[in-house]
Amino acid sequence: HANLHFTIGKASFDETKLVENYGAALDEILRLKPSSSKGRFIEKATMSTTMGPGIPLDQTRTRNLLVEDEAAL
Repeated sequence: HANLHFTIGKASFDETKLVENYGAALDEILRLKPSSSKGRFIEKATMSTTMGPGIPLDQTRTRNLLVEDEAAL
């Protein structure tokens, strides 16, 4: 198991930019997934500001947002 912490934007970014950056980060994580990895590769995702509380992300809804965002392009 591993925990990844990375920045996808600033509090001043609009929702579209944050979704775009989150999608790019997920794409890169999944691209680097070892071929020997079995089962769910990403167990859960949480978003927060630097010192704020973590907010769990619903991965199904997040995935749908990413698909909708790609379709709009």
